[in-house]
Amino acid sequence: MTLSREEDSALREWSSRLIQALQILDLEVDHEKVIEVAEESSRSVGPHAGALSAFIVGYAAGTASTGDRKSTHGAVVTAADKVIQLAGDGESGGPDDSGWAKTAQ
Repeated sequence: MTLSREEDSALREWSSRLIQALQILDLEVDHEKVIEVAEESSRSVGPHAGALSAFIVGYAAGTASTGDRKSTHGAVVTAADKVIQLAGDGESGGPDDSGWAKTAQ
């Protein structure tokens, strides 16, 4: 998915305001990946699943052991990709289904 120039600019400004207010100044946000997670989750599960999924991706990435910015980005991508994969199953599937053993971060 590609954001329009106006939407990308607005999201960057909003992210910057949030990052400053929350004092997480070294954070870089992959807007397109977060939006992909939210849209896929909302489409597959329900309208509020997107917000919940985006939050959980951020939480999972925040709790992952990382030593630098590159590994933090990797943690976000890993968590986001897992959510997108799970959203493809809609409300079914998940860790209890076969094939999900030992796939947590």
